[in-house]
Amino acid sequence: MEISPDLVNAIIEHAHAFDVKEAETDPDSGSNPTDDGDLDVLQDTPNDLTGADLRAVIEALNVDQAAELVALMWIGRGEYDGSEWAHAVKRARERATGPTSRYLMGVPMLGDYLQDGLQAVLDAGVRDDA
Repeated sequence: MEISPDLVNAIIEHAHAFDVKEAETDPDSGSNPTDDGDLDVLQDTPNDLTGADLRAVIEALNVDQAAELVALMWIGRGEYDGSEWAHAVKRARERATGPTSRYLMGVPMLGDYLQDGLQAVLDAGVRDDA
């Protein structure tokens, strides 16, 4: 694997924070966040940096790392088995047509899929040079 498990775990943390966001339900809220039970923190607003942070981390990946991240998501989603790592990465490279961040950020439960995919690949014994 070219992408390090530590980097994948950092992306998973960003993805989990992004996954819990919901559409803005109180656009005119002017009250104190504690009065609202801090519910506004879960709303996806134009000024929220959660999505921008995730996008920046994904866009900073090189082409190989981006393909591996997509492959991890596919494995976590059950489209491939962890032992099919090389094939999943090859298909991710072949199918790349646009920004990886846009594709991945459109996947519900991205953080969970990446987490499951990483574990499956590690359990399959994929080495750093595979």
